[in-house]
Order: sequence, then C-alpha cells, then structure tokens
Amino acid sequence: MVSAATITEVADGVFAHAQPDGGWCLNNAVLVTGREGNRSAADGGHRALLVDTAATEARARALRTALLDVSPTPPQLLVNTHFHGDHTFGNFVFPEAVVVGHERSRTEMAEAGLHLTGLWPDVDWGDLELTLPQVTYRDRLTLHVGDILAELIHLGPAHTTNDTVVWLPGQRVLVTGDLVMAGVTPFCPMGSVSGTLDALGTLRALGARTVVTGHGPVAGPEVFDTTESYLRWIQDLAREGLAAGLTPLDVARQTDLGVYAGLLDSERLVPNLHRAYAEERGVAPGEPLDIGALFQEMVEFHGRLPACRA
Repeated sequence: MVSAATITEVADGVFAHAQPDGGWCLNNAVLVTGREGNRSAADGGHRALLVDTAATEARARALRTALLDVSPTPPQLLVNTHFHGDHTFGNFVFPEAVVVGHERSRTEMAEAGLHLTGLWPDVDWGDLELTLPQVTYRDRLTLHVGDILAELIHLGPAHTTNDTVVWLPGQRVLVTGDLVMAGVTPFCPMGSVSGTLDALGTLRALGARTVVTGHGPVAGPEVFDTTESYLRWIQDLAREGLAAGLTPLDVARQTDLGVYAGLLDSERLVPNLHRAYAEERGVAPGEPLDIGALFQEMVEFHGRLPACRA
C-alpha cells in the first residue's frame, strides 16, 4: 500500500509533493508550471517542469496522478537533483519529459543501475526501467518554464558529487534535493561534509523564502541551520575520535545524539563519520569510499536493516 502523499502550492504555479515521513526512499518532488505568452493551456500555452520522481513504480504512478490533478499537461522537462534511485527510478513514468541532470548524475546513474533495490529486497519496487538524463550540464543551466525562470546550480561534492539545486528567483523557492533535508539526518558519505558546509553558504546567499528539501516537510531557510550544526558536530566527533585512536563505529557507539536524536534515520551517523574521518586524513571531497561496507557497518550499529517504507 502506497502511503498518502501531500501536494501543496508553495508559490504561484509551484507545487511541492511530499511523501511522509521523509525517511529512507520517501523523497519529495516539485512541479513548476508556467504560462507561455497569452495562449491558453489548450493552445499549448502551458509549460511544466518536474523536479525528481519517486523510488517505486507505484509511487511514481501515484505522483503522476497527483500532478495531473493540478496541471493540465504532464511535465515536458524533468530535472533529477542527483543519481539516487528514490529521486530517479520513476523517470520512466514521464515519457513526455526530457530528463535533465548534472553530467556526473548521468554517469553515476548508469553505473549504479537498480542497485538500490537490492538493499531492501522486501520492498515492492515494481517493474522499473532506468531512464538516464538526456540533457546534461556542468556548472549552471537556465530553464524557461513558460514565464517562470528556473536556475539549475551544481554544488559540492555535498550529498553526492552530482548535486543539483533548482532556484526559482521570481518565486524565491529553492529545491535542494538531498543536499538539505528537513527533520531527517543529513547523509554525505558519497559526497563531502566540508563540501556540504561550503554549499550551504551559497544556498543562504540566494535569499530563499521557501525551501523544499529532498526529504521532509516544506521549510524556510532556517532548515539550513540544523544541517550546518549537525555536520560541524560530525567534524568535531571525527577530530576527537582520530585523536583518541577510535574508529568511526567506536565513536558512534559511545555518542549521545543529544539535540539530533529527533532526526529520522539517525543510524546515518556511522557513514557520515567515515566521510568526516576521511576528510580529516586528507582524502579529497567526493573521493569514493566503500559504500557497501559502510552500509553494512551502519546496519551493524543499528542492529537491523534501516526501515525503508517505500
């Protein structure tokens, strides 16, 4: 059974599609709808952009149905904020759309394939078809969605090496992908702790009024504060752990989560510490780590497979 998602108009022509509770594989998507000149929707005067899709076939089809309730046409453009399957597996449900992503997103999506499905074999993933970005960019790309301007900005390495944020300056709405999450533990073993902190400075400078993060409820710019303080805490833990000769798992086991105990998916502490340790040792941001081994260590720390209700 697919749990109910919510769709909310967060600015004129901008709709956030949120899947509670925002935990593993329960991501957000955003629909941007604009007018093309003075023509009516029936005359082709409506343009639509979708940011991200969903993890399973059923959730992606439910997303399509929800979007068509508020838009007279399916999206012609589809932006993936990064390569992870919960944001990209549903691309194929929108065959009318040209898929856009960072150049590394296309590469890493192709390399990962449907690997995510093997981590949670009990999830009903459906009959998935991998659809890669057909248009890629390197640093910045501007899209015109009718009368709405959408700026694609590559930041990082942060959550991954191929993060895209979507900035709608006219509406002051920022779509962050998983570079920022609301009420959910940050996750950057595939990217960078320091790189995420650098990226947050860029995001703050945009002056967003509304922030739709990769997971969790729609927020304001205050959502950056939790991400920043958590990651600085991770850096402190890594420095102290290295000085004491402890492993990331050792540190995680003796750490009180304190103010971060209420964030979903707290077991991410272990892989986040591994990335912070690597950076303290001089490993370049985004340099690949053994993610499979980190996932298994996270499972060991958690005592079971993390909950995925996709």
